Amino acid sequence: MSLKTMTRRSFVQLAAVTGAAMGLSGAVAGTALAEGDGAAAAAAGAGEVKRVRSCCRACGKNECGVYVYVQNGRAVKVEGDMDTAFHSMGNSCSKSQASMQAAYHPDRLYYPMKRTNPKGSADPGWTRITWDEAYAAIAAKFQELIDQYGGECMFFMGGTSRIWTQHAYAAWVQLVSSPNAVTAWQICKGPRHFATMMVSEYEGSWMATTDRPRVFVQWGTATEISNYDESCRTTVDIANTADAYISVDPRRTNLNHEADIHLYLKPGTDGALGLCWTNYIIENQLYDDLYVKRWTDAPFLVVEGMAPSGGAPMVQKIAWNVGKPMATRLLKECDLKEGGSPMRFMVWDELAGTDDAHPLHNNDASGHLTYYDAETTLWEGEPDVQWTETYPNPQPNLPELTVPGVIAKPSPFNPDIDPALYGEFDVTLADGQTYMAKPVWEHYAARAAEFPLDVTEQITGIPAATIEESVKTWATRIDPSTGYGNGGLQYGLAPEHACNGIQNNRIFDNLAGITGNWDTPAGNRGPTKGRFTRPDDSQPLLAAKHAPAHPEVWPDKILGVERIPTLGWWMNWADANAVCDAMVKGEPYRVRAGICEASGFMNQANSTKYWQGLNSLDFFVVQDMWKTPTAGAADLLLPVYHWLEVDFPRVSQGSTGAMGATCRAIEPPAECRFDPQIVTDVYQAMGVTWADAPEFSGFAEGEYWPTVERQMDDVVAGFGMTWAEYREAFQSHGWWDCREINPDGWGTYRRFETGFLTEDGLTPAGNMKRGFGTVTRKQELWSTVMETYEPDGRFNLPSWEPAPETELANPSITEEWPFLMTTGRRIPVYFHSEHRQLPWCRELWPAPRVEINPADAEKLGIAQGDWVWIESPRGKVRQTADLYYGIEPGVINCEHQWWFPELEQADKGYGLSTINCLVSEEDQDPVCGASYLRAYNVKVYKATPENSPFGNPVPCGDDGTPIICDASDPRLKKWLPTYDEALRNAQ
Repeated sequence: MSLKTMTRRSFVQLAAVTGAAMGLSGAVAGTALAEGDGAAAAAAGAGEVKRVRSCCRACGKNECGVYVYVQNGRAVKVEGDMDTAFHSMGNSCSKSQASMQAAYHPDRLYYPMKRTNPKGSADPGWTRITWDEAYAAIAAKFQELIDQYGGECMFFMGGTSRIWTQHAYAAWVQLVSSPNAVTAWQICKGPRHFATMMVSEYEGSWMATTDRPRVFVQWGTATEISNYDESCRTTVDIANTADAYISVDPRRTNLNHEADIHLYLKPGTDGALGLCWTNYIIENQLYDDLYVKRWTDAPFLVVEGMAPSGGAPMVQKIAWNVGKPMATRLLKECDLKEGGSPMRFMVWDELAGTDDAHPLHNNDASGHLTYYDAETTLWEGEPDVQWTETYPNPQPNLPELTVPGVIAKPSPFNPDIDPALYGEFDVTLADGQTYMAKPVWEHYAARAAEFPLDVTEQITGIPAATIEESVKTWATRIDPSTGYGNGGLQYGLAPEHACNGIQNNRIFDNLAGITGNWDTPAGNRGPTKGRFTRPDDSQPLLAAKHAPAHPEVWPDKILGVERIPTLGWWMNWADANAVCDAMVKGEPYRVRAGICEASGFMNQANSTKYWQGLNSLDFFVVQDMWKTPTAGAADLLLPVYHWLEVDFPRVSQGSTGAMGATCRAIEPPAECRFDPQIVTDVYQAMGVTWADAPEFSGFAEGEYWPTVERQMDDVVAGFGMTWAEYREAFQSHGWWDCREINPDGWGTYRRFETGFLTEDGLTPAGNMKRGFGTVTRKQELWSTVMETYEPDGRFNLPSWEPAPETELANPSITEEWPFLMTTGRRIPVYFHSEHRQLPWCRELWPAPRVEINPADAEKLGIAQGDWVWIESPRGKVRQTADLYYGIEPGVINCEHQWWFPELEQADKGYGLSTINCLVSEEDQDPVCGASYLRAYNVKVYKATPENSPFGNPVPCGDDGTPIICDASDPRLKKWLPTYDEALRNAQ
């Protein structure tokens, strides 16, 4: 086999096609010194070329199917899998192409390292140690801290969705029994999962974009660049094949300039727009009436003045412990009579007593009250039978190589009832008192009615006519004969970052439900279910098979729970701000140590304060490929694998429906180790079993610390193979469509009808329990979780409030802070904080940019490429001005998580340009704690020699060394790949 290897020239051509080589503000045109044919290209002329099918993880989110070409044991090219990867359609972006530069980078970590200089030193004084020494140091220090202070004095940081690096989410906290995980999940899709767990089903936010929606709504995300498994090429194809494409975004992007409707909303006003859509849908009866009555809590009755009751535990399936007893004003059988069930939720049947076919009920004197039993998942009198009626999927434009699946028919009420959605009804409770009750739907409609078109125009800045056109286009079914809507909502990170994340995501999830777009073709379906053995197929090896000590106390010990009570229900992260306070102030107890695995401190909370917190720790370990800013605060560095060196199974984390694997294409270098192996080794070093009962966990008796391959054998056992067999099968077969291999769990739509959505229990007759994962088994418009944990009632229904540091909340704020700042947009050659040291990527995008409207720039005397200061009350940073008509006047768009690997200092200059140095420490989402990362006001002014350190507007390191900010910088040449083992050994 022969091939053309990837060179710098072909990389630039690729990047130009994908939009990465545009603008280049802050860059000086000239000869790019990063160019070089490289050893990989030199080696391409000799030796057999092998092709390895794999799953690219160059951006940590996408799961693009790729081929890796290997010659003489060296990766020389990556290209998209056009043969079987239906979910990514042959996509292989610039980050993927640059993977060889990461794998063979001269600055990569190759050996365990130990700090020898005090924290705060510019040079940590790294010295090489053995793995045995590293493990012994970790085990000894962790045990010492557990013995003195308890496991809660330790925290664990996790970030990227490279799923073999996510042990901070489970396995690390299990090891020491600490509830304090600080994960990027708190600000990155976690609020969506948190919200949908409350409203419908865990991770219900994922949209089945590969089903090709008839109306594509892209809300606060840009998946055409990098984001989750359906990104890039697939997103572009969807936008072009949909009958209509709607973009909700405060800025013009490469893709949404093709949108049929572009809603330029003010950053932070997503919830107001969502409630306006809800109001329009309700007023114009564009909702699915049967779904609303049968599968949401809309007809459940809210009793005014009744004390909250219930008592059933608020169970959620991924928590470490059961939650508080339910306390709700929803009317239940136990409220009507002594000994009644707290799980039988009452509705008012408007058909009761109208004729012989609809007799009165026997639950109260009126005869109109009947119930839904959330314990059996049956309505009163409903036959206990498995619902199996389906019809073929009629969705047009399904991609090649996929199977369409089938759709469960909507089940009718049996016996026939008609739950009221509006009205006021007198109900007499067991205490003899009579109260007034109204359906949840009436409360919900009243909340939405607070956001009519004209009011929402004033809030969002979007013309009322445009809002009306957009919601009408999405909610009016193009083909009513299908029985479902035009497609779900592809909503992303932006709505999570302005102190309304949970409420916004509740609005979106409910919108999908009431319009017939929940678990329907191209709707919001939740995580793909393949054939692996773990409950959540997309996260194998996330957790050890070890029971942590006393998780029942975690809800009270999670840092941040005093301020954010719902963290005690969620139990999957501690609040990042609270953990930082515990490091710095020791309140409510001191955090003394931790591990960071593939993450960093720049992604949430205030970066300046977090750097201070990390440097105050007694002991800190970082697993990474690089000496990042976070590594600069560490005591130990542990070198890990690059994705080209990894073997790992993969099922789509979203609704894409693909099952495949990342397969090792090249051998790991030097002494790098695989993250799951490091975790297992530390368990063993501490004498803690990774598998408490191996013979009941898929392993042999006495196999307490199974190898990673044995752990992966267990993962794929549900497919009837060992890992080695699965890997070989994937090489020959390619990607599997989960609709075909799991027809009940994934190949059937409307699984809330069949019981295969939750798969968590049986009815009295032994059938699958139907419905959703909430305590009511309904999609909850009125949240029983919020009512139980926030008894003041402010969050019972979805709501919206203006972000605190904006003109909508404080009209005088613009006098000092005139610009509304947004951030977080995707950069084609980077993934969050990654790839700044890859010469091909840095050459194309050498410096951080702030987009500003040219009219605003002219007033400030700012020209294209000027360095400017962006300032908030917490600090100031510099980025280069990118004059862009695609951003509205008065709004700026900054780039996030910039650092400078070229600087020889421990913090790598994170404070020079990282926008999260400006973040408020006090304001955050009140339900999940997500940081206030965007939609706050700042000031902007030109950087000059007079107002810049060292007299240089270009950011400089502590010693005055300027950062790399143009493509001709000779330092880029030093980052070209090295293949010399002697150089690695010299580290």
